[in-house]
Amino acid sequence: MSFSEYQLLSVLAQEMNMRKAAERLFVSQPALSQRLQSIEKEWGTKLFLRSQKGLSLTSAGEAVIRFANEMIQKEEKVRESIRAMEHEVYGTLKIACASIVGQNWLPQVLKKFVQKYPYAKISLITGWSSEILKSLYDGQVHIGIIRGTPDWKGVKKHLFKDTLYLVDTEMDQLAQVLETDRPFIQFKSDSNYYQEIQDWWFRQFQTSPKNTIVVDQIETCKQMVFNGIGYAILPAITLHDKDQNIFKIPLHDGQNHSLERDTWLCGYESSFQLKQVQAFTEVVQEHIHKKG
Repeated sequence: MSFSEYQLLSVLAQEMNMRKAAERLFVSQPALSQRLQSIEKEWGTKLFLRSQKGLSLTSAGEAVIRFANEMIQKEEKVRESIRAMEHEVYGTLKIACASIVGQNWLPQVLKKFVQKYPYAKISLITGWSSEILKSLYDGQVHIGIIRGTPDWKGVKKHLFKDTLYLVDTEMDQLAQVLETDRPFIQFKSDSNYYQEIQDWWFRQFQTSPKNTIVVDQIETCKQMVFNGIGYAILPAITLHDKDQNIFKIPLHDGQNHSLERDTWLCGYESSFQLKQVQAFTEVVQEHIHKKG
């Protein structure tokens, strides 16, 4: 049966009168009678008994009416859900994020997002910038959060800058780097970060570090520094006010400008049309505004 036939049966069961039911359904009485006969033929049994006093339900009719009313209620729930979706944010937000941002900045934003939009779901992957760009190109995610200067032709929104610091438990001046035998601890990166540090180092000291240790993760690098093994250059996003007994020396370029790293929100225009992406972007902007 079509949905209109469920409604027809429900109205007939409520009115138990062909004329009144026809008036409610805005059809003629003969047309209603013909449609009822067609429905009864489809079920292969009488649903209503007709008499001068009106209509009465057969046992089969009672069962079919219960079924029709259940279908009407389910349809109404679906319609209510659809109407709610027009005002609420549903769907899955698919994000690929630079690991350093995913560990240190994004959790605060996602906490606000899930509190504000409890019906939305989140799918998150983290990794290097090249992996995030590939995820965007392949359509695996809606948006990517990328460090540095991403080569992206779609929508690219600047999120924030953070200063680079030379971090150590002992040295509190840059000149001491040339005197210490303790290692310079570096972490691997596929972005231009590593090259930026190398360029800055040679401009500043015109020589290579005496001793270096290379680790695979920035968090490993940070923990080694905090435990006094050596010194490193770390972005402000990894450093917090609660970090004690640590000297943080800001780096400057040749024009005495702070050396900084950019973070970008990237995606295709079509992705930014999605409600969950628009909602996330708004939460991000609110978070940045409050922090700023």
